Amino acid sequence: MASVAFTVSFVVFGTMYSFGAFFAPMAVEFGAGMAATSAFFSITGLVFYLAGAVAGRLGDRFGPAVMTAIGGAVMGGGLVLNSLAGQIWAGYLAYGVGVGLGAACAYTPTLAVLGGWFVRRRNAALGLAAAGTGCGMLVLPPLTAALIGQYGWRATSAMLGLGCAAVLALAATLVRRPPLPPAGEPHLPLGRIMRSPEFLALYASWVLATTALFVPLVLLPADAAARGASELAGAALLSLLGGSSVVGRLGMGALAERVGTARLFKASVLLMAASYLLWLAAASYAWLAAFAVTLGLGYGLRIALMPAVLIGLFGVRNLGALLGAFFTASGIAAALGPPLAGLVVDATGGHGWGIGFALAVGTLGFLAIVPLRLDRAGPAATVPRSD
Repeated sequence: MASVAFTVSFVVFGTMYSFGAFFAPMAVEFGAGMAATSAFFSITGLVFYLAGAVAGRLGDRFGPAVMTAIGGAVMGGGLVLNSLAGQIWAGYLAYGVGVGLGAACAYTPTLAVLGGWFVRRRNAALGLAAAGTGCGMLVLPPLTAALIGQYGWRATSAMLGLGCAAVLALAATLVRRPPLPPAGEPHLPLGRIMRSPEFLALYASWVLATTALFVPLVLLPADAAARGASELAGAALLSLLGGSSVVGRLGMGALAERVGTARLFKASVLLMAASYLLWLAAASYAWLAAFAVTLGLGYGLRIALMPAVLIGLFGVRNLGALLGAFFTASGIAAALGPPLAGLVVDATGGHGWGIGFALAVGTLGFLAIVPLRLDRAGPAATVPRSD
């Protein structure tokens, strides 16, 4: 099951983050400006994170195989239809809605089943699944760019769609519902979980820390260029960040066994917050590279550990709905981080205050979870079962 989740994460996030390769040729084709063309990715992200809550709930009810098959068909179909779009609004529907909705249907239910299939090696399984995200982001964007250079963006969109549909259809034949939870497994209504202090603090922390994360994703290459680095060197910093996040995801299982899931999760959020100090104090490209590696490690650990933290607090019942509801926080952060950082930079005329904004918001994200006990001593252990 872990390899299936890895494959789905690879396809979903690798495809979504390949949009950068489509950006320029699609802008020229549709005669659109940067804002109008950027809307493709914005719509995709918004639909993905919002639809995840519904897709997770449907996955709990109908099973991950059905949802993964639907996701592959919708995502692949959206990319194929995008290759035929004659106007930009048609592209918004085909690419933005199609890819976002299909990705949500495939990703959230597939990730959720790992919580039920693994107990002793759960952290290692979740780390492998999360590594698929980073590997997809490393492999598919440059491959897509090469295909566009050879065949054009329309043919590439169609090829990518057919490939997504085929791989996700195969994944649908392999994924299975997990065994029933143990008799003593807590079962809390989703609404009650979402109103609990633990969930609210984790959600707030995720919004804040992820808002900070989006700042370097937008500003880091430009900051490197302002310091004299080439465009290629600036882009390489993002690849370095993504690559180190894969290391963090893969190493999460062994570290969690030694340190403990709760402690390691808090440490990962602290590491992300502290990394912005390296960026703020950077005096050379080497410092910027050290910042990218440090942030990537913390980011990789945090995203791989979050499902285990939620399971530790609330159990594995209805995990798909819970994960989908929780990760709407990433949608909020995506909407807040880049524009707020841009406003700060525009108002101050330099990147320094933008970096300070990331440091402040990231620190608040850590402080939000400092008081929490992220283990079975939380509400899942004390609230009576309701089934």
